[in-house]
Amino acid sequence: MILGITGGTGCGKTTLLNLIEVHGGTVLDCDAIYHRLLRTDTSLLKAIEAHFPGTVENGALDRKKLGAIVFADEQKLLQLNAITHGAVKAEVMKHLDGELVAIDAIGLFEGGLAELCDVTVAVTAPVEARIARLMQRDGISESYARSRIAAQHDENWYHSRCSHVLENNGTIEEFTANCIAFLRDLGIIKTST
Repeated sequence: MILGITGGTGCGKTTLLNLIEVHGGTVLDCDAIYHRLLRTDTSLLKAIEAHFPGTVENGALDRKKLGAIVFADEQKLLQLNAITHGAVKAEVMKHLDGELVAIDAIGLFEGGLAELCDVTVAVTAPVEARIARLMQRDGISESYARSRIAAQHDENWYHSRCSHVLENNGTIEEFTANCIAFLRDLGIIKTST
């Protein structure tokens, strides 16, 4: 089974992904794949620098500088996605063997990865909780966290596209229990956890 997991940044997808790994699944983190490609694929870096001058210095991407550009302008974010999605999808396709594979991608649909999946699930959470998580996790300001979230799809977008939605609007224990129930319904977890 190939499970596509999506949702905005700071929603809590990691809880679901960790459970999948614990139960023998392979997790393909598209954000991690993207960052690895930025270190290893010079043609990708060159393409980004060509479209966003000044964002690559000494052979390395300045993520905050690029983020400030693309999260403030939807068209520029679309340009960046057009550059990066193909490279990430090609890498994901190399790792789809296995009984259970989870593809973790904010751009699951935009990057053409949803078409590879048997099931798609969005993890959603209230905006204020996401802002707090991002500020703590990434060490960023509230305004930068808000701009990142504002540049992403709202919950309705995910509800209309995914076969399932898990709402992370309670405690971590409650959300973990919801994730376990979801995975049990899919037959991924066969015993009580």
